[in-house]
Amino acid sequence: MNTLNKPQVLSNTLSLALSRTGFFARLLALAALGCMSRTALAQPSREGFDFDWRFHLGHASDPAKDFNFGMGREFAKAGEAIGPLSSTFDEGDWRQVNLPHDYVVESDFAMPGTGLYSRHGFRPVGREYPESSVGWYRKSFIVPKADEGKRISIQFDGIYRDALVFVNGCIVGRNSSGYIGFTCDITDVLKYGQPNLITVRTDASRFEGWFYEGGGIYRHVWLIKKTPTHIAQDGVYVKSKVHGQSADLTIETEIENSSDIPAVTHVASVITDPSGKPVGQSRSEAIRVAPWTTHTLVQHVNVTNPLLWDIETPRLYKLATTAISEGNQTDRMFTTFGIRTVETDPNRGILLNGKPLHIKGSCNHQDHAGVGVAIPDSVNRFRIAALKAMGCNAYRTAHNPPSPELLDLCDRMGMLVMDENRVLDGSDEGKSFVERFIRRDRNHPSIFLWSICNEESNVDGDSRGKRLAQTVMRWFRGLDETRPITCAANNLLGWDGINEVMPVRGINYFRNADWDKYHRDHPNQPIIGSEEGSTVSTRGEYRTDPAKGYRSAYDVADPGWNTCEGWIQYYAAHPYLGGGFVWTGFDYRGEQDPYGWPCVNSHFGILDTCGFPKDNFFYYQSVWGARDMVHIVPGTWNWPGMERKLVNVWVYSNAERVELVLNGKSLGAKSMPRLGHLEWDVPYQAGVLEAKATRNGKVVSIDKVETVGAPARIVLNTKGPWPNARELYDGGTIRADGADAGVVTVSVVDRDGRVVPYAENDIQFEVLGGATFGVGNGDPSSHEADRFVGSPRSALFGGWKSIPASRLEDNPAKLDWHAATSTDVNGDTNQMGEHTFRAFQGEIELSADTLSQHPSLTVGQIDDAGIIYLNGVKIGVTNDWSAKWSFPEAYKVLKLGANRLEIIVRNDYGGGGVGRGVNLSWIVPAPKPHRKAFHGLAQIIVGAVKQPGKLVVKATSPGLEGGQIEIVAK
Repeated sequence: MNTLNKPQVLSNTLSLALSRTGFFARLLALAALGCMSRTALAQPSREGFDFDWRFHLGHASDPAKDFNFGMGREFAKAGEAIGPLSSTFDEGDWRQVNLPHDYVVESDFAMPGTGLYSRHGFRPVGREYPESSVGWYRKSFIVPKADEGKRISIQFDGIYRDALVFVNGCIVGRNSSGYIGFTCDITDVLKYGQPNLITVRTDASRFEGWFYEGGGIYRHVWLIKKTPTHIAQDGVYVKSKVHGQSADLTIETEIENSSDIPAVTHVASVITDPSGKPVGQSRSEAIRVAPWTTHTLVQHVNVTNPLLWDIETPRLYKLATTAISEGNQTDRMFTTFGIRTVETDPNRGILLNGKPLHIKGSCNHQDHAGVGVAIPDSVNRFRIAALKAMGCNAYRTAHNPPSPELLDLCDRMGMLVMDENRVLDGSDEGKSFVERFIRRDRNHPSIFLWSICNEESNVDGDSRGKRLAQTVMRWFRGLDETRPITCAANNLLGWDGINEVMPVRGINYFRNADWDKYHRDHPNQPIIGSEEGSTVSTRGEYRTDPAKGYRSAYDVADPGWNTCEGWIQYYAAHPYLGGGFVWTGFDYRGEQDPYGWPCVNSHFGILDTCGFPKDNFFYYQSVWGARDMVHIVPGTWNWPGMERKLVNVWVYSNAERVELVLNGKSLGAKSMPRLGHLEWDVPYQAGVLEAKATRNGKVVSIDKVETVGAPARIVLNTKGPWPNARELYDGGTIRADGADAGVVTVSVVDRDGRVVPYAENDIQFEVLGGATFGVGNGDPSSHEADRFVGSPRSALFGGWKSIPASRLEDNPAKLDWHAATSTDVNGDTNQMGEHTFRAFQGEIELSADTLSQHPSLTVGQIDDAGIIYLNGVKIGVTNDWSAKWSFPEAYKVLKLGANRLEIIVRNDYGGGGVGRGVNLSWIVPAPKPHRKAFHGLAQIIVGAVKQPGKLVVKATSPGLEGGQIEIVAK
């Protein structure tokens, strides 16, 4: 008996339902199949397009180093496939990459620089560094002939920045924004059943922000196939209104007719609850959609006893939308949504499902150690888990729309989102950005608040800001009227301008104004803290050292900087503020406050760039979290030379009282102040310092710091590095899809397994059965590599000779090369007259190392035809004078030492010969990944497994016992 797996069983059930049951039963069967997993659901016409790209840096100012882009007729005639736009272009020294990909994070740090460059983490990117600011991508793909007649498009979720997209040499798309996705219809330029070439040029020379932004195709890409009559992109919108024990759903569906004839279509909508049970349905009457138009259909469905989405129980419904024309399904789309209510109140802040919800939020940029802005989806899951472990319930996407996958995670994990527009832009292009952004995101139940901008200080206090805000809000409301709107404002000039018309007043930094007075003057305007804190600290550092770029982890304000306790206590005393978002959840590259070089990232994070908690993490956990906890600052008890000197000890806890004990001797118990901390001055003595937290006289939590021994071994762990909440994340199991990743914590410990807080050992990594995405350690002044990638190399043939030949088919071995004269073949093809034949010979010396890299041969322009021999072996024939010829299999006939290349050329018209360079190219393998520990910790992100099995991570360092861990790919 054959055993079927679950998808097979469902498929058989679906076939039976389609053959024996009515219309809606068939749709319900489809819905059951679709709701099984993210892979199975959604859109059979949507295929991942992330794998097997080729990448090379270009040049922002020198055309010769930018593959002569812009020197030809790329925009003059359709299909002008020259340079990287051509299928015959040699990409032998182009690196193979998978997406998402950030090429800026692969570069070395560079100290010199001025202006905004220095705020981007001292990476060589921008107008000052044209040689590392342009990135090129190429990919070959086949669309089967069976797809002819469909509408085919490529969807980019995010490219930084100024993207140009070509398919088969034809321009198919442009997008200036680094944060808004875009779609290119490529139907008209495809070759069906044959190889097609997509080429993308990205240019990060110009910045949008004042922080690290990366570069390249850093989010996912999709190949989308639709029948001419289909559901429009982002064309399903679900709104819900809750009335007691029922919810009224309004479903708007856009049907697009991309053909020359009218279409008659029915739309069927089926709702399933979080368990997969069908709970509502609707089928439209026939609708007629005129050629090349879009029709919006509105349906209404009532759901009884709805299961509401909230942060504690993030329940998700699914809508299966099916378009049927002439009895056949023409398109099917699945939309995940939640049923919940969001309201604002000027005295109570945000109300979720009718209940006041104090916002415990964090602002976050979109980069992480090791990977830059090209964050794997599972690393975003790790980051959200870190915030939830702290007690955070809301995420501000500062200062741009996030990836769609981050919003999916917030939906599933119960994290509210303040979704932010990049810039206040009232132009037609700005309107297009808003439309794409809102249409993409409006079904996510996690989004409770739109932000139209951040700190538009140049216009926010005058009538220009007011008019711009009104225009942009009109666009927002035209696409989604269900959520309140705010902006993150740091208005020091007064209350006019943007804030006059803002439905919800966002405030950046309470110290800038008298908010009690503002609230009295604006009693009907809700207020929320859109940005607070900006507390600077370095993980594991308890003395400020500006020379190293380290800031003490004690929550003590320097001039110009705030404390965690200060803003938390202010907001608690002013409940009408509704809570707020701390700046920031994580350290991020660039904006190196409060120091410049050698720092390359900010110090604002509650967690560092790896997601390792700083001491402030535990303060927030004590005031935001629900679990019993206690934490000692400093987090180390190794202070050689400090014997009998006083150490200032802080304790955070959410218990009633805390007793401090040193080597078994009580130093006294104290009552915990609300939203504050306790302090003791403790004479240092090596040993164990313990904090015992009690409630109602019973010990509920203990923390201790110990004097540890020398580094002895390496320990690897795939659980989250957050005490009391490690079950929120486990990277020990990943999907065998070639893209999923696991985050591994690397600890240097002593003989007793305790992390050594002063350890700085250089850890070498080996990954078996998978790949390394990147490494990090959270050190804001580290200049080590995040990623380890291969580098392109090339070498020219030289010593050229040239002699006459009688015909193209002459055997070069029988020609008289002793009569040859020297010839330059690296310039123009002007070595021959019309209607002549000539033989060319060049040489190159190769080492064993170069041979081991399997070099590819490239031959430039040959006028007008040629036959190519390598070491006496015929390896190719050329027949196009304008092409560049590539021979990737040439390495099979190369040898150690001298190698000879011979080309017989026939020139028909004008000048002729061999030009544009003749060379070998190859990729030098990446060096072995490694990273120093910072205060005993480092991180490696691994994965990219395509087959089920085990991925093994090994870590070694001289003088230490190595560590190893297995990750299962399913």
